[in-house]
Amino acid sequence: MRFMMFVATDSDPDPKAEAPGEVETWVDDVDSRGKRITGDRLRPAGAAKTVRVRGGQKMVTDGPFTESKEVIIGFDILECDSMDEAIEIAARHPMARAGRLEVRAFWPFEEE
Repeated sequence: MRFMMFVATDSDPDPKAEAPGEVETWVDDVDSRGKRITGDRLRPAGAAKTVRVRGGQKMVTDGPFTESKEVIIGFDILECDSMDEAIEIAARHPMARAGRLEVRAFWPFEEE
């Protein structure tokens, strides 16, 4: 099963700071086990564009649409046997302490 893991900031992080190289260690571990398909960080929210169409008109605004202090800063696509395995992998990511991780299973169009 494939899972999207959104990496986001959080307004109430754990006080334990991330150690240098901790994310790289997590990536190396998950990659070596064949559980991570791809992943990357994202440019700051201020560089984002929000696109909507209303009444046939395209509307583009700067930044994320929501007024939030918590923003998505990265993602990983995981290949796991179950949601439980994806949760265990996410729980070992350093941003589980400094931010928050949202894990969702892919929902292919051919599935009802």
